[in-house]
Amino acid sequence: MISRRNIRVKVMQTLYSLESFSDDLKTGEQEAILKEKVNQTKSLFTYLIYFLTEVARYAETDSIQKASKLLPTSADLNVNIKISGNELLWKILEDSSFKQSVKTYRSEYTIDEELVKKIYNQLSIAEEYKEYTETSSREKKSERKILEFIFSKLMLPNEDFTQHIEERFINWDDDAELLNLLVLNYLNKPGSHSFMDLLSKEKWDFAKDLLKTVLEKKSFTLELIKPKLNNWDADRIASLDLILLQMGVCEFLYFETIPTKVTINEYIDLAKSYSTPQSGQFVNGLLDNIHKELSAQNKIHKKIYKNSTL
Repeated sequence: MISRRNIRVKVMQTLYSLESFSDDLKTGEQEAILKEKVNQTKSLFTYLIYFLTEVARYAETDSIQKASKLLPTSADLNVNIKISGNELLWKILEDSSFKQSVKTYRSEYTIDEELVKKIYNQLSIAEEYKEYTETSSREKKSERKILEFIFSKLMLPNEDFTQHIEERFINWDDDAELLNLLVLNYLNKPGSHSFMDLLSKEKWDFAKDLLKTVLEKKSFTLELIKPKLNNWDADRIASLDLILLQMGVCEFLYFETIPTKVTINEYIDLAKSYSTPQSGQFVNGLLDNIHKELSAQNKIHKKIYKNSTL
């Protein structure tokens, strides 16, 4: 499932994008931009799994092509295609939500067949693959491990593959760490989550509420922030830093189940990752200052819900 940190990134990016729009956006357009950013993650997740399945299935193509040579060798006629019958592979291929997601995001039209072939060729000479094909049994662990090997050791470290992804998915840099976990989790329990429902209703509601609250409370939060700038020139502060500060203040005041310490740490990390070298320290200082003031005024009220995933 899409993480809380990733949700904040999507909201941050949406708010940053909205700064270039006029103020007369139609009702629902802000949410539509946010939804598109979430869909980008779903599309990329689908494509990573789809590419992985294409590499595994290429064993059959390789076998047919080699057997069709004018003068095939014994090796050409005996290509091991065990991986094409990988039980985990077929559990993925028969997953209705996967098939629907591939259709929705048109993954087959993004595929680079030459790159699939290149990575399969690397697989075919790997010791891990040799060990896999030499065993006739189909243990669940070995079926999973060979697919994990393709993804973690052949796809992700391959510069041609990462370039291919970067050219087609603008969200790769933002989502890479999350998607690595999502793919490995999915391979461990294929079919446990719908590809079309990577974001739970609770987290989608959080995303929408955070976006809506920051937009509606913009004037108010800036009134709290600007007096704390001291020697900082408000006009020279990175716009992304102000967005992160507004998001943090909104979480302090309007999201009762999120501990203030979590909020501060999350926005420090986002500032370090997405803004200027000084932004982490800047956001840390400002949010800590505002938190102390609001706490002294008894304006922060938090509740603990044990079942909350936020």
